[in-house]
Amino acid sequence: MMKNKNIKSKAIIVENVYKKFKLVYDKPFTLKERLVFWKNTKVGYHEVLKNINLNIEKGETVALIGVNGSGKSTLLKLMTKIIYPTTGKIITNGKLTSLLELGAGFHPDFTGRENIYFNASIFGLTASEIDKRVQDIIDFSELGDFIEAPVRTYSSGMYMRLAFSIAINVDADILLIDEILAVGDQHFQDKCFKKLNELKESEKTIVIVSHSLESVKKLCNRAIWLYNGEIKKDGKTKEVIDEYLKVCG
Repeated sequence: MMKNKNIKSKAIIVENVYKKFKLVYDKPFTLKERLVFWKNTKVGYHEVLKNINLNIEKGETVALIGVNGSGKSTLLKLMTKIIYPTTGKIITNGKLTSLLELGAGFHPDFTGRENIYFNASIFGLTASEIDKRVQDIIDFSELGDFIEAPVRTYSSGMYMRLAFSIAINVDADILLIDEILAVGDQHFQDKCFKKLNELKESEKTIVIVSHSLESVKKLCNRAIWLYNGEIKKDGKTKEVIDEYLKVCG
């Protein structure tokens, strides 16, 4: 058991985490099929993460890398508590914000401005706190007059701009990002990475899932390589990426 003093120095603690998802084969869809074939339904399980143990220190910038299906996004979702481990536990210390799925938490019929209030409140900000930050969010997003349009009219790039602008302005201690920065034009991607570097310099904790290894090298001081649901290597970014490329490059 980790002592309380040590726990407080960590931003994220992952202990003995396993995650499996239930799979139903030959699932009946109609009422007739359910009555006739109910005995034929087969259930299986897919283990996505296997005995994951790691600590992320406060102020670290960490990348999760690996091929598709290795468990990176699942681990990130477990950190946000969108989903929960099958066994094991995850502890987070500090206010947390995330960018996992494009437009998650947005109401399609609300305007961009209305969604700022709606989304930022989910992250724990009061109406008066959002009032103070709303113009900074709008300015960073570069949406201009589109901020008054329903977000269902937005392109994927506009969604990303608004989501990122909100997430970086809620003053969180921990920021979790899943590949969302691959969306949008080069100008805004560069702007996002500049802002992430500023957050890094201010000792915010950042965990990012990305297939852009060059971006990971520039931003992160540590990388964790997941392979078949297990940690294959954890260490300095360049060393981990070099090993990863020998196997998967």
